[in-house]
Amino acid sequence: MMNKNMLKQAQQLQQKLMEEQQKLESETVTGSSGGGAITITINGKYQVTEIKIDPETIDPENADMLEDLITTGFNEAIEKIQQLSASRLNSLTGGLKLPGIS
Repeated sequence: MMNKNMLKQAQQLQQKLMEEQQKLESETVTGSSGGGAITITINGKYQVTEIKIDPETIDPENADMLEDLITTGFNEAIEKIQQLSASRLNSLTGGLKLPGIS
């Protein structure tokens, strides 16, 4: 059975996690590919907020290359926001893996 102190600590941690999640949602990260020819910015909610494409990258004869560059840039942005999220949560939990928290 949890004592009152442990329950209070758990509630404080839960509050801090919620606050950190709200902060993270307003953060943005940018992934790029093709040496910066494609940049994709996403926020902490994994929503794309901006895509920039260098016009010289657009070749109607080679749409596959552009598609690959966009995919790579998007995946890089997702990886960055996941790393940022994990880093922030680990700082709060001391690296302790909590169920339902990623």
